[in-house]
Amino acid sequence: MSERGATLRIVFDFGGVLFNWEPHQLVRRFLSRHVTDDASIHALIAAVFEGFGGDWAQFDRGVIDSDELVHRIAARTGFDADEVAALVDGVPPTLTPKPDTVQLLQRLRAMGTPLHFLSNMPLPYAEHLDRSHPELINQFHSGLYSARVRLIKPEAALYDLARRHFAAPADRLVLLDDVTVNVEAARASGWNALQFTDAQTCEQALRDNEWWPAS
Repeated sequence: MSERGATLRIVFDFGGVLFNWEPHQLVRRFLSRHVTDDASIHALIAAVFEGFGGDWAQFDRGVIDSDELVHRIAARTGFDADEVAALVDGVPPTLTPKPDTVQLLQRLRAMGTPLHFLSNMPLPYAEHLDRSHPELINQFHSGLYSARVRLIKPEAALYDLARRHFAAPADRLVLLDDVTVNVEAARASGWNALQFTDAQTCEQALRDNEWWPAS
């Protein structure tokens, strides 16, 4: 079989696609004494997560642990270390499955589509997902967590590693990701990619692009 004739594979992001990711609710709950209005919530998200660059990116990359992350955020922001620790430790229970995306995943699986995942995910959160949701993780043929390979999206090296790990040419991979820069980077690496907003829109886009499996 030629590379272009190889089987199409769908690659799911996790946070914001298959699992809920709600930083607004996290700062409302764990940094509530700093919340005054919507603008303050946005400012808190920017201060803690830094657009998922900075300290949080190093956490996703697996080069610092949660204790070091808490220390860095507290030192940088002036927030109490205990409340920062509560937020960092409070993330995993909020990573709950998105029912509509689960249904999409299961339909694709039932139609014989090879499924993979590619997720920016720090090690303790990855371990939580593997432990708490084996029924979903086992739907995938394979997958990569950023912390386990020390690379993060949107780095080209991660897409190249993933392509090799998934044993597929880039043009036979379709990434579903909610972050614009990750989608753009995937396309720059030769992948197909869709920016995920919701499962229904995603399915229609897969069909429109003729990436939906033939029945």
